[in-house]
Amino acid sequence: MEQLVGVHHHHHSLSPRAPRTPTRPQPQPHPLLHHLPPSNRLRDLHSQIRIHPAVPAASRVLRATPPFFLILLAAVYLLASVTIFSAPTPLLRLRSASPRPLLLPMPAPPPPPPAPELFDLDGGSVRVRLTNVGAAVTSLLVPDKNGVLADVVLGFDSLDPYLNGTSPYFGCIVGRVANRIKDGKFTLNGVQYNLSINNPPNTLHGGFKGFDKTVWEVAECNKGDKPSITFKYYSRDGEEGYPGDVSVTVRYSLLPSATLKLEMEAIPLNKATPISLAQHTYWNLAGHDSGDVLSHSVQIWGSQITPVDQTSIPTGEFMPVSGTPFDFLTGDRIGSRIDQVPGGYDHNYMLDSSEVRSGLRHVAKVVDPSSSRALDIWADAPGVQFYTGNFLHGIVGKGGAVYGKHAGLCLETQGFPNAVNQPNFPSVVFHPGEKYRHMMLFEFSTE
Repeated sequence: MEQLVGVHHHHHSLSPRAPRTPTRPQPQPHPLLHHLPPSNRLRDLHSQIRIHPAVPAASRVLRATPPFFLILLAAVYLLASVTIFSAPTPLLRLRSASPRPLLLPMPAPPPPPPAPELFDLDGGSVRVRLTNVGAAVTSLLVPDKNGVLADVVLGFDSLDPYLNGTSPYFGCIVGRVANRIKDGKFTLNGVQYNLSINNPPNTLHGGFKGFDKTVWEVAECNKGDKPSITFKYYSRDGEEGYPGDVSVTVRYSLLPSATLKLEMEAIPLNKATPISLAQHTYWNLAGHDSGDVLSHSVQIWGSQITPVDQTSIPTGEFMPVSGTPFDFLTGDRIGSRIDQVPGGYDHNYMLDSSEVRSGLRHVAKVVDPSSSRALDIWADAPGVQFYTGNFLHGIVGKGGAVYGKHAGLCLETQGFPNAVNQPNFPSVVFHPGEKYRHMMLFEFSTE
């Protein structure tokens, strides 16, 4: 015990307070020092201990350090060495080195857009071909009085014209708002929205790239006993200038009674927005390649039209058709008075038929005298645009057929043109939480 105490104080004399560089050897401390009080022993040790200059510093440390402390020191050194040299490389770098940036996982790429395709539905007596470009009808075969099938809609063999904008809206769904909006602008909830001006000075059928020129998703296609196809499209906020995101669904189905059924729905998701869709098929019941439709008979259950200005924008008035070239209440040939309408028919009729079936009004009836094919249209929209193909000028269509002026007629059930700017027209504005619905039936028969 005494030896350990002596060694302890010998080690204590090498603390930072002891002289770092002794100059000459000193005699060993007297044995009686071990019997002095601790304070006296410490003072005498400081005054009497001398270390020979020839003894190296390391040797002095080793001799003055207890064996168990040397073992502990060696173990710490070995552990530190193993830790440093076995650590990942970044731990050996200087603290001042720039840290490697954190690599975050890349977001998944968006799904590729749908590919343009054609789809056939066979309902027996009626066969229809459609495309997901504009959710359009490209061909529709119906029998005449002798059972002979003919394609009664204008269109193209290739999908290119539907995609590149050279199609004059053959067979497609038009939107977000069908027909014209004056000066391509409207105000909603205190905000003015400026739309694409694709029919100067107005916006027509949704703008430069309306619903007719987009490739829709095919959500479902059934070819069994109840043939149908469902298209979906997501119209984004700001598209062609319209506010808010809108989810759109269009479903065509063939019914047993030689009928094509069309259901259109649209849901505004986050902003109020105008919505008014229309089906824009050009009909020629004698066959798409048979010339003009001026001999077709048309009956329209609409006692008033919305007269238009020089740019085809309704004035906001309602004009009775009785006694005018617009009177088709009892049915008449298209060509009988078309020359009295500058440019041809391109007008909105306010539907007021008392004949209602399953919530759908009787809109119109078209008959081709040469084939006896007849088409009855039913819908739940407030208006119908009667258009006689006034701007068809030598368009080359299916099978090389050339579509001239009046080669087809359109009966586009719709909200009134420019309704978003006319407070006295039925509103076409829908808010989040509401759903736009529009249904049509196309019934084929022979007279």
